[in-house]
Amino acid sequence: MGQSKANMRNVAKAANVSPTTVWMVIHHKPGVSAETIERVTNAMELLGYHPEPSAGGSSALSVGLLIEEGSIPAISDVFYGDVIRGFQSEAEKNGYQVVLSTFNRKRQSVNRLKAGFVEAVKGYAVANDGDITPETLAQLQAPSVPVVLIESYIDGEEFPCVLGDNLMAGYKIARHLLNLGHREIAVLRGPTKYSSLVDRLRGIVAALAEEHILVPQQWMPSPVSGHPHKGYLQMKEILRQERLPTAVIAISDKTAFGAMEAIREAGLRVPEDIAVASIDNTMESSFTRPPLTTVHIPKYEIGVLAMQKLHRLIQQEQSVPFKTIVYSELIVRDSCGRSREQ
Repeated sequence: MGQSKANMRNVAKAANVSPTTVWMVIHHKPGVSAETIERVTNAMELLGYHPEPSAGGSSALSVGLLIEEGSIPAISDVFYGDVIRGFQSEAEKNGYQVVLSTFNRKRQSVNRLKAGFVEAVKGYAVANDGDITPETLAQLQAPSVPVVLIESYIDGEEFPCVLGDNLMAGYKIARHLLNLGHREIAVLRGPTKYSSLVDRLRGIVAALAEEHILVPQQWMPSPVSGHPHKGYLQMKEILRQERLPTAVIAISDKTAFGAMEAIREAGLRVPEDIAVASIDNTMESSFTRPPLTTVHIPKYEIGVLAMQKLHRLIQQEQSVPFKTIVYSELIVRDSCGRSREQ
């Protein structure tokens, strides 16, 4: 195998060790036996693998994870916390350290972010879009620094990306309520700057259109920009209407949690008065009162896949652009009740 083909995974396999052990040997870290060092060194020589030198010894094995700065810390977000943990776990398996950075376009310079973050790592992933617009991504691009998008994509551009099947997730949750006999359905949509939420809404609308159902404008309120309790406020707006829906689809679990709180405050019951369904299947969704019917998006696995793809790009093992879509699964619990047609 020639030098251009060899990479850290090849060395690890030949030496029968983990990529992390190879990284430790390359950077002369303590805790590796002499026998293992010899095996790794011999494998490197056999394969013609020569690691790139790096200032300080670690930047060559740093990868970045960039996420929009939201109203709550990214690591504790009910959705992106799992994505980040999956990404970091896979990065560690391959001997990388993860540099997490958040971006707020109102108070951060793109050029400074590029110089201080993008150009300091071997590659990076962008988790979600939002404030990280296509224009921002174009400015952040740097030669020889690959990027993978997580839960976002750009129409007309061939950025590598890994995302959940959000269109089908929206379709499945709406179809579930329709199959239960609901026809008066409200929708708590999300900000249009997030491509994943737009796709979910498209799936919901497609399922409703099959039954010739058009959601009234007053049953599809706009989210309050930048507010951490959007679902609560949206549901309060619906509850002020003279005619109420029999069911509500929330664009995310976090939105559904707020909606259920607003319904209870109004003296109504879930699902007897208003059924509630959503998309995400975060850990908290099984502990709501009643437990939330939702669509599972494999968040941890998306993070793992994104890091695997990024590693291959860094090692120049993959050159064809890819769009990986991970299947979703309907999780039926108690928040939608039984069929209304029984």
